[in-house]
Amino acid sequence: MTETLGKTDTLVREVVDTTHAKPPTRRRRRRAVAEEPGKPWMIHVPLVLYLLFTLVPFYWMLVFAVRPAGSTQLVPWPISFEHFDTVWNDIGFGVFFYNSVVMGLGVLVFVTVLSVMGGYALARFRFRGQRVFLLAMLCSQFIPGAMMLIPLFVIFKGLGLLNSITGLVIAEVAFQLPLSLILMAGFIRNISVELEEAAMVDGCSRLRAFFAVVLPQLKPALVAVGSFAFIGAWNNFLFALMFATRQDKFTLPVGLSYTLGEFNTDFGALAAGGVVAAVPVVLVFAVVQRFLVQGLSAGAVKG
Repeated sequence: MTETLGKTDTLVREVVDTTHAKPPTRRRRRRAVAEEPGKPWMIHVPLVLYLLFTLVPFYWMLVFAVRPAGSTQLVPWPISFEHFDTVWNDIGFGVFFYNSVVMGLGVLVFVTVLSVMGGYALARFRFRGQRVFLLAMLCSQFIPGAMMLIPLFVIFKGLGLLNSITGLVIAEVAFQLPLSLILMAGFIRNISVELEEAAMVDGCSRLRAFFAVVLPQLKPALVAVGSFAFIGAWNNFLFALMFATRQDKFTLPVGLSYTLGEFNTDFGALAAGGVVAAVPVVLVFAVVQRFLVQGLSAGAVKG
């Protein structure tokens, strides 16, 4: 009888200890996964190989940009900035950089504002032809930009928009707006409409409820849409090549193409121009990357 009571007491204590045991924290779970045999190398080795595959071209571009002309060193020393001076002052990359910044910021502002307005209308209102409109915007993403060059060229020539940053901004906004609208509408659908209704019950108009309730929750979506709009405009080569024929209206991608000669190529100047063109994009992603995934995932899932 005493032995039975002792075993029962032991079982009760084990159940109590199991019940009150703390759940494993995130750090403990990570440590447990890391300690499993075969797990670390299966994850880290492919990531390291992919990182090398991605970074080696950037390393070579940086090497060509900072080593003196005629040098073949893998690790450039002493570092020379003569190629940057050549592209910035002699080739005119200062003007190209300014044009790209103005065009990128213009596209960012217009795409962000129009996508917020259109996305809110698509998410909160129902109107005749809404499904057809959404389908048309989606199908527009399958049309290559090269197919629209001749019609756009004729239109811009008639409107006097050739060789102007305004024409480039209009073309970029027209091609980037449909996807931005779809993303923004999906994000706004995930914001509870009851919050807006509560604000309007308290006396707010719909516009004031939008600025007070919806807009503060749109920060990840605004960052995602705005960053993609800026980077898409910054990297676009086709429109800038076709709609700008004067050198003072070139953007960085077009300016890079002019460092390629017919019979020889100055690889140092080409690499320096590539560094100048890549640095702003890298900085933008470094600043907004923590909002980027959240904005895209929220806009891609219907709540």
